[in-house]
Amino acid sequence: MNWIKRNSLGIILCIAIAGLSSFLATLNIGSFSLEIIGAPVFAILIGMFITLAMPKTATNDNLKDGIKFTSKKILQWAVIILGFSLNLSTILKVGGKSLPVIISTISISLITAFVLMKILKINKKTACLIGVGSSICGGSAIAATAPVIEADDEDVAQAISVIFLFNVLAALIFPQFGHAIGLGSEGFAIFAGTAVNDTSSVTSTASTAEGIYGVDGILSSAVTVKLTRTLAIIPITLALALYRTRKAKKSGGQAGNFSIKQIFPFFILFFIGASVITTVVGIVPENAFTAFYNEHFVSFAKWLAKFFIAMAMCAIGLNTNIVKLIKNGRKPILLGLCCWVAITAVSIGVQLLSGVYYTNI
Repeated sequence: MNWIKRNSLGIILCIAIAGLSSFLATLNIGSFSLEIIGAPVFAILIGMFITLAMPKTATNDNLKDGIKFTSKKILQWAVIILGFSLNLSTILKVGGKSLPVIISTISISLITAFVLMKILKINKKTACLIGVGSSICGGSAIAATAPVIEADDEDVAQAISVIFLFNVLAALIFPQFGHAIGLGSEGFAIFAGTAVNDTSSVTSTASTAEGIYGVDGILSSAVTVKLTRTLAIIPITLALALYRTRKAKKSGGQAGNFSIKQIFPFFILFFIGASVITTVVGIVPENAFTAFYNEHFVSFAKWLAKFFIAMAMCAIGLNTNIVKLIKNGRKPILLGLCCWVAITAVSIGVQLLSGVYYTNI
């Protein structure tokens, strides 16, 4: 009861804002769909503006514990639930053709982020989140990585803001750009799936491209490529976790107080476990249970993961100083731009080399 008393009001506030954000993301302004922006971005912006208007919101005795719980634990739960939406065998089978492009774009983004972090002297955690978010899957990758590297709320807010900016630009520019440079319809699907970040923006970009190209299939192919790319969350977060654990063990070993249980982000293992469960269900003979699981449970898990991420982003926004965020935003935006340009160039370049560039669905 004491836990409920301390946390309930803060959690309810985050639920309310996440609900409003999810609703806003379903609206259209003329021909522009707000789904491109997405509920997590709306949530973090609303959270930041509430704190700007009422600076003591996040430190209010009735709210602070619930807000902190949401930004940490709910974020981890969101990543675990996200695992249920990943059928590893199906994604690898269908998305195998795009693997060279995916591996190349992820590599160039991480390398670019690392190099510019050194040159521009950007905060390591912010650079890591922007690099991972740009290369893998935007907000979901940031959500998975942030707890692993113990990123501050302002680091997460900065990275989400940068990713959002280039998501919107990609959705507006890429369909016409891809058609203008002669990308085939299949080539564009791979391009959209590897060079656009969040799933909502990939969906918007590919849907617009279907109208421009006059063919169906670009959307489903682009989403499959995007989901294949999402799998990179697993090795990257595990590598970061092991690096951080090894580093902590080295320093903790000298002090004699190291505990792997305290330092290793075990929620990543639960995320992998959830993915394995969905993969196993996908390969067993179809029955009433598997039909319910694949048709209803997986859809619910996707929705719940997105809602939890929106809740967590709201809590992070409530703990973020938007004035400071804007003031310190120039270097992270430049980093995001360089990652975005590098990914775009490599995605097109690898397709040219592999012969996929001109292929059609």
